[in-house]
Amino acid sequence: MGLSLGSVWTDDVSGERSQMSWRPQYRSSKFRNVYGKVANREHCFDGIPITKNVHDNHFCAVNARFLAIVTESAGGGSFLVIPLEQTGRIEPNYPKVCGHQGNVLDIKWNPFIDNIIASCSEDTSVRIWEIPEGGLKRNMTEALLELHGHSRRVGLVEWHPTTNNILFSAGYDYKVLIWNLDVGEPVKMIDCHSDVILCMSFNTDGSLLTTTCKDKKLRVIEPRSGRVLQEANCKNHRVNRVVFLGNMKRLLTTGVSRWNTRQIALWDQEDLSMPLIEEEIDGLSGLLFPFYDADTHMLYLAGKGDGNIRYYEISTEKPYLSYLMEFRSPAPQKGLGVMPKHGLDVSACEVFRFYKLVTLKGLIEPISMIVPRRSDSYQEDIYPMTPGTEPALTPDEWLGGIDRDPVLMSLKEGYKKSSKMVFKAPIKEKKSVVVNGIDLLENVPPRTENELLRMFFRQQDEIRRLKEELAQKDIRIRQLQLELKNLRNSPKNC
Repeated sequence: MGLSLGSVWTDDVSGERSQMSWRPQYRSSKFRNVYGKVANREHCFDGIPITKNVHDNHFCAVNARFLAIVTESAGGGSFLVIPLEQTGRIEPNYPKVCGHQGNVLDIKWNPFIDNIIASCSEDTSVRIWEIPEGGLKRNMTEALLELHGHSRRVGLVEWHPTTNNILFSAGYDYKVLIWNLDVGEPVKMIDCHSDVILCMSFNTDGSLLTTTCKDKKLRVIEPRSGRVLQEANCKNHRVNRVVFLGNMKRLLTTGVSRWNTRQIALWDQEDLSMPLIEEEIDGLSGLLFPFYDADTHMLYLAGKGDGNIRYYEISTEKPYLSYLMEFRSPAPQKGLGVMPKHGLDVSACEVFRFYKLVTLKGLIEPISMIVPRRSDSYQEDIYPMTPGTEPALTPDEWLGGIDRDPVLMSLKEGYKKSSKMVFKAPIKEKKSVVVNGIDLLENVPPRTENELLRMFFRQQDEIRRLKEELAQKDIRIRQLQLELKNLRNSPKNC
């Protein structure tokens, strides 16, 4: 079976080398027969010019209403937003969101307001967009909010899991900014990384943030203070991606071993001195994307550049990780979007749904992970109460130090309720943005050549005006000096 299927080698007391499997042959699990079902071609999204950018992100975001995909575009950056029911071939002139001046690197839907999406770009900005009811009818160039604070391109955005209107962004300036969208400004800056941040993940209540970084370190951070609580120097396991495993107080990372094989590692979040387990997956070179479903305790591993999705069951006791099965496909995936729980088809016993980007075919392919059941009734054992669409906290509450678990919902009646929340963009005045004593807007660079030229000519005009003003003041000073001299020389009146 080999290491790629979850086996490890051990030395017994006699010195013999034996193979120990992490998945007993007859292991009892309700998820052992979960299988992947690809949607029929008419239920796929076809004719999409998926971006060819090599940045290691998913370039796809999905919620119960819309699918968003970053696209290839000439000049600037753009992404498509398609209503989920609008499957089939997408016209080449389909309207796009195209306000960024550089390539779009990441997009994420607001978990509480299903028509609000955040995007970040090489143009150093983060933007918030409001998608109209029924989708776009024309190109959208004006964002609801433009957020400037990073001095280099922005590679990642993440919404806080329990608080409305709190957004995290990570830039190539090695900083993580926390934005309060109620005021449209950054309110905190996490400045503990020494290289590019590769991944961000929250625990269930959003009180902890974990990051992986190009400096080969795994960190657990208290986001409000920016304090690093735990740090691992991963020399033998070069970390790429990390995910919190719900409330288990565990982290799972994917990365590369010292022999350049793909590898996963399980960590105790309160002690990162060494991993609980490490397992080699295979010898392929593509990045491994981890996805965790806290409701079923299932972990999915999807390889970038191959078509396989392996899945495991996680437990708090040894052996921690139990291999279930592997979904195989010949079509390589560039990235994967994941449907939130409330968008799943509970009548089909669907427990997870991927939206797979197949660049060569310009295709987005839904893949449903299904638990085979004979009964048509609602399966409560595989659908526990799950985080819903109501926030647990306001930005002020969270920034004030309050933590709260997500507001849970039942999937029993099927999800029909639309969110009552509406995003209200703040009215912004021109002013400085000071975080941790640093004015973030002071050194924001121009984002295009045209902006650079405009800024240059504006500065030239300003210099000319100041010179003229200075010359006028010099003349006035000389006039006053002469008047003063005349007054001193004039005879005093008795």
